[in-house]
Amino acid sequence: MKRIKIIAGVLFTLIVLNFSPAGAEAHNSADLYVGSTGQEVKELQASLQALGYFHADTTGYYGPITKNAVERFQADFNITSTGYTGPLTRNMMDQIEMIAHVVHGEARGESYEGQVAVAAVILNRIESSAFPNTTYEVVFQRNAFTAVNDGQYWLSPSTTAFRAVKDAFFGWDPSYGATYYYNPSGVTDTWIFSRDVIRQIGNHHFAR
Repeated sequence: MKRIKIIAGVLFTLIVLNFSPAGAEAHNSADLYVGSTGQEVKELQASLQALGYFHADTTGYYGPITKNAVERFQADFNITSTGYTGPLTRNMMDQIEMIAHVVHGEARGESYEGQVAVAAVILNRIESSAFPNTTYEVVFQRNAFTAVNDGQYWLSPSTTAFRAVKDAFFGWDPSYGATYYYNPSGVTDTWIFSRDVIRQIGNHHFAR
């Protein structure tokens, strides 16, 4: 079962959710749409390409191919398929990119299953009352992720990381519901050993 949920991480998204039907996009000046050009379009195309929706060169021109890719992304993530990047689309894309940065920074040397499991842990935290309830707050919670502390978060995520996040959003949870993971060889705070380990994937232990 898909775990798609629009998590309000920015004020304008909250406003849209208050005044629009569920899943509907509002149109405003920040949108990208057919005819738009520039670096923002190129970055959008690159993200859609990494997620498997855009199958062409990233030109920076928003044409029919980009519109079709956006529509398919929207349909998969339960957003009304408008073909332009309204607030809900941008918010979901931002969430995916943030989690992809963590996955790449923390688990790029792990198997694909291990990378999906790391993404799933972040989603599990968002859904848990024991953690903050937005992607941004979970990712940037103090000392939550080594990659954020040591700067590896800012590396460019691979296509594999993006697709791992997509699979986690679509319901694959190899961590079996874990809200923690760690590499025993790199532990500096032994508190983590008090958590119940659910399973091990590669170098990571997944726990709750």
